[in-house]
Amino acid sequence: MFWKFDLHSSSHIDTLLEREDVTLKELMDEEDVLQECKAQNRKLIEFLMKLECLEDLVSFIIEEPPQDMDEKIRYKYPNISCELLTSDVSQINDRLGEEESLLMKLYSFLLNESPLNPLLASFFSKVLSILISRKPEQIVDFLKRKHDFVDLIIKHIGTSAIMDFLLRLLTCIEPPQPRQEVLNWLNEERIIQRLVEIVHPSQDEDRHSNASQSLCEIIRLSRDQMLQVQNSSEPDPLLASLEKQEIIEQLLSNIFHKEKNESAIVSAIQILLTLLETRRQTFEGHIEICPPGMSNSTYSVNKSVLEAIKARLSSFHELLLEPPKKSVMKTTWGVLDPPVGNTRLNVIRLISSLLQTNASSVNQELIELNSIGVILDMFFKYTWNNFLHTQVEICIALILASPLESTENGTITDQDSTGDNLLLKHLFLKCQLIERILEAWEMNEKKQ
Repeated sequence: MFWKFDLHSSSHIDTLLEREDVTLKELMDEEDVLQECKAQNRKLIEFLMKLECLEDLVSFIIEEPPQDMDEKIRYKYPNISCELLTSDVSQINDRLGEEESLLMKLYSFLLNESPLNPLLASFFSKVLSILISRKPEQIVDFLKRKHDFVDLIIKHIGTSAIMDFLLRLLTCIEPPQPRQEVLNWLNEERIIQRLVEIVHPSQDEDRHSNASQSLCEIIRLSRDQMLQVQNSSEPDPLLASLEKQEIIEQLLSNIFHKEKNESAIVSAIQILLTLLETRRQTFEGHIEICPPGMSNSTYSVNKSVLEAIKARLSSFHELLLEPPKKSVMKTTWGVLDPPVGNTRLNVIRLISSLLQTNASSVNQELIELNSIGVILDMFFKYTWNNFLHTQVEICIALILASPLESTENGTITDQDSTGDNLLLKHLFLKCQLIERILEAWEMNEKKQ
């Protein structure tokens, strides 16, 4: 037997909302509150739109919950508040984006001392990010009027959610004109120079890593945008600032400080590697990074970046010989003293990227320093390090595949009097690649 019934059962929230004394917390205790909000429950949205309710929701995500609460439910209300405020209901977005007092309350989270609570910071970032994507002009105008905004972003860059928010500011705004205005504003605030200053031994590892990641993302976003909008009238001011020779020199002088700091060195090399990346457009407008050895890229490496790195190649070579001190590493098959370490691995990655550019002056410098010889020494010394071996293999493959080098003005050079490729000659004669491979083969045969 079948009964007729209404499939859309009335939510308990509707019953609660009929009471005049219903509280925000009572509604937030209901399991389906978020579902009802997204389903545009009119009564619920009208309740949430009250100024005092929105103020409470914002308070939940920016204020530390009481320490004496059970850990399981301590962040219950902050989490639900974030979900409600980011449920993308246009009425809530409009009210939040247009009410100065609510924006000020939200913004006050950045005024806290470092380090910020990472969970609350993620809630703050999500709420402000959706507001930027839905109400870009109002939110950007509000942030520009806060003269300490960039100072606070730099202060808290060690908190990953704040780094994410900075990048959202660059990606969430789709109309070209407002986006360009944001880029110009951040450039006037010297955001690039200030992020570069953070990659310094005096700063901590989280700040190194997040500042580096921010700069790498800014480079990629800018270049992808340039490929997609090829007729753009205005260049990206952030990328232009970062590619200036004096900025790269500042970054390099930060890492070649008296104190060798692995975190600062690796973070700076990540930025250089991203600057040396070549990009190309593929099918349906997709953009990819060209793999090593590919020369048909749409975006070529900036000459001032190469010049600045070339001037410091001897310092990078020194890092291969004397990396930051590392404690002895005991493994199942022996003792590593010193281990390869992240610094040397990243220096070799940098050298492989430089080889890919195939710039005459850089190749000449690598030959004079005998950096390839040092890399090969490491290859044969650290028998079991696959990460190292992969990078060395890329370097050798690039040298073997390299055409005659072209100079900066496009003429072919770097041949000796017999027309031989100098890098190839260096690899086979000075570095004795074939002899060393055969020697290693014989040693391996004996051991087995």
